[in-house]
Amino acid sequence: MASLNSLVKDTAIYGMSSIIGRFLNYLLVPLYTEKISAASGGYGVVTEMYSYTALFFVILTFGMETTLFRFINRSDERDPERVYTTSLVAVGSVGLLFLSAVALALPSLSGAMGYAAHPDYVMTMACVVALDAFQAIPFCYLRYKKRPLKFAALKLCFIALNIALNLIFFLLLPEIIPGWTIQVGHVFYINLFCTGIITLAFWRELFGVRWRIDFALLRRMLSYAWPILVLGIAGILNQTADKIIFKHVMPGKEGEVQLGIYGAGVKIAMIMAMITQAFRYAYEPFVFANGGKGDGSDNRQTYATAMKFFVIFTLLAFLCVIGYMDILKRIIGSDYWPSLKAVPIVMVAEILMGIYFNLSFWYKLTDRTIWGAWFSGAGCIILIATNIIFIPQYGFMACAWGGVAGYGTATLLSYFVGQHYYPIDYPLRKIGGYAVLCAVLYAIMHYTAGIVPNAALRIGLNTLLILVFTATVIRFDFPLRNLPVVGRYFR
Repeated sequence: MASLNSLVKDTAIYGMSSIIGRFLNYLLVPLYTEKISAASGGYGVVTEMYSYTALFFVILTFGMETTLFRFINRSDERDPERVYTTSLVAVGSVGLLFLSAVALALPSLSGAMGYAAHPDYVMTMACVVALDAFQAIPFCYLRYKKRPLKFAALKLCFIALNIALNLIFFLLLPEIIPGWTIQVGHVFYINLFCTGIITLAFWRELFGVRWRIDFALLRRMLSYAWPILVLGIAGILNQTADKIIFKHVMPGKEGEVQLGIYGAGVKIAMIMAMITQAFRYAYEPFVFANGGKGDGSDNRQTYATAMKFFVIFTLLAFLCVIGYMDILKRIIGSDYWPSLKAVPIVMVAEILMGIYFNLSFWYKLTDRTIWGAWFSGAGCIILIATNIIFIPQYGFMACAWGGVAGYGTATLLSYFVGQHYYPIDYPLRKIGGYAVLCAVLYAIMHYTAGIVPNAALRIGLNTLLILVFTATVIRFDFPLRNLPVVGRYFR
């Protein structure tokens, strides 16, 4: 129970930095969708470029984040700093090689991506992703050292600086400089500047250690990491492939416009991604610290409990987003609202992704990471096929359903194979009960949205439905009588 309490505390800290940071970052969405019209397709450029950077971030870290936690927590590892610096040198070297390759092939590469007139976009974001990948190792080290406050502070500092500069470039400068033109490229230049500043903030983690690389250790780490790289590529393609291939399946201006509309709309669904990411930041070091020195059998009940509460709180978040959509939709410009119908579907895909992440630890703890590559690869194939087949007919809605199909496939495969190699008694009946209750409440929200014309009345009704779900959780899984101080009033 003490270890689970530690997980909850760390998740809260990581979650606050992630949720508050993402919320502040959401301030940029109405800014971009106000200053960059949907018809221009400019936001489609932003959506596509960030999809590429997400993919290359996974490639440039090549599984070393998870590998660092696995090796630094091994019972035979007497020098954790050696593992850390070996990871730093490896990721940093790959990043430099990547930047050199992009610089040499920049004209042809930018042309192939459709940005022949703006090779600076490609080079700028290449620098951003290389720095982000390098930063990932110090951020992991902070998590290993149990320093969530510095982790959170750096994440929030990046976002605060990013927002401030965007407000200056998109709002202030057009007012004070005659002829100032707002350009999509400003988004990328600002990102690079902020990323560079945060990299400098790691001076203690970078210069307060003795740099060395152990090649024998690196070989063992790479042997563990390469299936995670394959897994990671397949996993990130599950999130970004739709946006990368969209313009190729639906070419021309229409493709750019729809991609921009979809990219703006799914920002609302990213509330679910915040919860999943916060949980991952705390859960990954927790699992390897508690299960990495043995077979983890003593902690399997804890893993099952963590899964149950993860599903409960993501379902609650789902209902909150749907219930307050009349408010949340104001985040994006009204000409981007056609994408709102995709939000519930994208959120379901995010929940499945979180469940898949929870399930993934059986093959990470048993050093069978190749299974993760097979699962994610199968999901990725399903997702890509769904997009290629259905985007021409259904547009961005095919992207939303493709995510559900891809993650659903990976989740089912991981569960059934995992129960053979590393059985965990998940409370499936209780999880299924909450899922059914959530589906019923969502159906009521969806039905009443079409027949209740008053937004305030809809929000009030949806609030009551959310309270029904919350009361059910409190009744069966979070009894108030167990809380300190106030609990005595419920006994």
